[in-house]
Amino acid sequence: MGEHLVASKTGKALSADEVAANFTDLHTPLAAQLASVQATRCLFCYDAPCVTACPTAIDIPKFIRQIATQNPIGAARTILSANIMGGTCARACPTEILCEQKCVLKAGEDEPIPIGALQRHAVDHLLQEQTTHPFVRGPDTGKKIAVLGAGPAGLACAHALAVQGHEVQIFEARPKPGGLNEYGLAAYKMVDDFAAREVKFILGIGGIKIKYQQSLSRDFVMADLRDQYDAVFVGIGLGRARRAKIAGDGLDGVVSALGFIEQIRQADDLCKIDPGEQVVVIGGGNTAIDAAIQAKRLGARQVTMAYRRGPEQMGATQWEQDLAATNGIGMVHWAAPQRFIGEGAVSTVHFERMELQDGGLGGTGEHFTLLADRVYLAIGQMLNDDGLGGLKREAGKIVVDAHGQTSLPGVFAGGDCIASGEDLTVQAVQDGKTAAAGIHRFLEGQDG
Repeated sequence: MGEHLVASKTGKALSADEVAANFTDLHTPLAAQLASVQATRCLFCYDAPCVTACPTAIDIPKFIRQIATQNPIGAARTILSANIMGGTCARACPTEILCEQKCVLKAGEDEPIPIGALQRHAVDHLLQEQTTHPFVRGPDTGKKIAVLGAGPAGLACAHALAVQGHEVQIFEARPKPGGLNEYGLAAYKMVDDFAAREVKFILGIGGIKIKYQQSLSRDFVMADLRDQYDAVFVGIGLGRARRAKIAGDGLDGVVSALGFIEQIRQADDLCKIDPGEQVVVIGGGNTAIDAAIQAKRLGARQVTMAYRRGPEQMGATQWEQDLAATNGIGMVHWAAPQRFIGEGAVSTVHFERMELQDGGLGGTGEHFTLLADRVYLAIGQMLNDDGLGGLKREAGKIVVDAHGQTSLPGVFAGGDCIASGEDLTVQAVQDGKTAAAGIHRFLEGQDG
């Protein structure tokens, strides 16, 4: 991990070649021969535990057997039939704690099958080699569905509805589709504009249109959508970054980690981005690690992550934590920021050391500071509920039933804006599939 990292040089910016080397593909794709060798290691288990560990229930033994028998196109069809965003999930999904964690080979202390790498091998082969779309849109039903958000949940829902022959109109608040796949994943995980290429592939089935820079409440309201469309799907994610809400939160240099990642993903020239010299990242999730590593790879001299609990409670997987360590990221646990200090711009972060007290988190009274000319906040996102109207919400998320339907008949929801599991692309895809099936049943019920 981190083998491509070029170390930053104190007092000297990295060259364009050094930055480019730091943002090459994190994982080297499997060559065909190695993919075949790895595929033949699979035991092709009956009732395979790796399948039950996958939120989208990809038939993993089947697609691995297809790779082993030199049928990568068939393998990709198997994958994409269950997870239309199998390409992104192969790159960014935490397979080490999902499907690969359940691989039965681990019981014998052997290395698990590299399921994510094999999945990427198959899907990339199909996208590069197949000239016809592997899915066919069903006969036109005359039904029109509005989808809010062109992120993983919205696109998965739209694709599944198009397969059924429905017409889908997506309303996207940003100028590009893809959601966090486009704007929120580390650039070294999604090289060569893969997020955009995957969306183009999904839209290739036909029957799906996207209107950009269209926001609920500002450009339209829910009541209008319910009048104009036969059903509505809400896949708006969590659009508001949390602020620290402590003294100095408004100082220059105290910014959103997601905003920083978006800046990197949308930049034409990475060398023009100033990540800061002494960087502190507040948070313990994968977004915090993506921001920290990318700041380091852009040339920050020192990058430290600060998390208010211990390593076992971090939202980031152990694999991601190890990746941060190999990239030279410092880790400070049991540290809660108390205030940001500076004259106009941040220069110091003041922390209190924390500990578990009666099952909760409490301060010890011990304090320390870290120098920082840039602070990236990765402390979570909140639902932007502007315009959601009568949709029932609990604990900051939209409430849905087992079919993805909200408290309003004909209005469904999925992705990070509902509480269905981990906030992962693979879970959002499954939410979109579930809601699409629910919408189809709802429309059939309307027709008697």
